[in-house]
Amino acid sequence: MLSKQQLIEYSEDARKNYVNHISIDCVVFGFHEGQMKVLLLKTNDEEKWYLPGGFVLKEEPIDNAAVRILQERTGLNKIFLQQFRVFGDPDRSKFHNDMYADMLPKEDNWFSGRFISIGYYALVDFFDVTPQPDQFSELCAWRDLDDMPEMQLDHENIYKSALDALRLQLNYQPIGYNLMPREFTMPELQKLYEAILGKKLDRRNFQRRILAFGILNRSEEPRKGGAHKAPYLYSFDMKNYQHALTEGFKGGW
Repeated sequence: MLSKQQLIEYSEDARKNYVNHISIDCVVFGFHEGQMKVLLLKTNDEEKWYLPGGFVLKEEPIDNAAVRILQERTGLNKIFLQQFRVFGDPDRSKFHNDMYADMLPKEDNWFSGRFISIGYYALVDFFDVTPQPDQFSELCAWRDLDDMPEMQLDHENIYKSALDALRLQLNYQPIGYNLMPREFTMPELQKLYEAILGKKLDRRNFQRRILAFGILNRSEEPRKGGAHKAPYLYSFDMKNYQHALTEGFKGGW
């Protein structure tokens, strides 16, 4: 929580540098130990959590602002970002009008009034991320998809909308390159799809369909070690993967 003086200084600086009443909220997805995860921030001295976000500099393209914001929170330079929705319901203003309302009058408080927020989701490698809190938070950490905490503002709605958009993407574009290690087994890739979709998939049908897309290369040697028959390792065929991202493919899960 900012002090009154910090809020005054932040509001003055924001009015000089940022586009007024436009914000960016980012839903960062990672995958680890068979679980989809979301990167969240925890407010100082409070139990509620919120999504990474920020504002657009006056001379900054919106996509560049989203990349900058996520670089600050994750430490990553190259991030897969997808703009998925604009949140502009007039009712959003009631959330912002309550922020620091007891510390500054509305006309002096940067956070008051109606903000239109542009939603992005990002797919990142869990192990490449170094979570960094912002000046309003005490913690930046991963939370499991099935263990999401209470969230501030309308961030639960933004997160659920991002998850819906990601699930929709599975129907016409490949997913996995930004979430999986360089080499992986077919069961590991299936776990990723199941974690996103929130349902079990038939093993044989999944393998048949994912191979039919032509986006995977199978190694000549299976994974070594283990008591059972070693599974083969796969990697993404990046030429075909990029083509599928551009042209899409038909089908659904």
